[in-house]
Amino acid sequence: MLLLVGLGNPGPNSVNNRHNIGFKIIDAINSKFKLSKQKPKFKGLLTTGNIDSKKVYAIKPLTFMNNSGTAVKELIDYFKIDAKNVIVFHDDMDIDFGKVKTKVGGSSAGHNGIESIDKFIGKDYSRVRIGIGHPKDKKKVNNHVLDDFKEDEEEKIKEIAENIVEQIPSLIDKKIELFSSKVNQNLNGV
Repeated sequence: MLLLVGLGNPGPNSVNNRHNIGFKIIDAINSKFKLSKQKPKFKGLLTTGNIDSKKVYAIKPLTFMNNSGTAVKELIDYFKIDAKNVIVFHDDMDIDFGKVKTKVGGSSAGHNGIESIDKFIGKDYSRVRIGIGHPKDKKKVNNHVLDDFKEDEEEKIKEIAENIVEQIPSLIDKKIELFSSKVNQNLNGV
């Protein structure tokens, strides 16, 4: 049993924010693998289904980014999901726009959603970090994550989501280096 978590903020004004890339990935996964209709449960929008015969839960926490861990904790406690079977999709300013990196554990690097999850379930889960680039002016960091993607970036985000979804079986099989490599190769046209 796996839990896929996409981080973001609820509400119509946040839909295209850089911080909401995790929500976009979950939406793409739901669509591709025809998971159930989203239902409000466990302080989020929950879907269920199978990917390559593995039972999957996918959630978009509605607790706002800084409290994402409360929704994740509630769900893993209810379904008895081990933290090692949790995969979180989130934005990362320290990665160039459009690049994708994966890892297990490690520092939150100041990402409030990751800090919240770490606090509630520890660090033994996988993270898919999607680069949104860093603003040159450090004073603009908060605005950067809460700003909408530019028009040209939106096309790239769709492409990133499609590539992530295509490679999800590798990720589910815990082949995280292979997953990252294939996603980035496809994005670079290799």
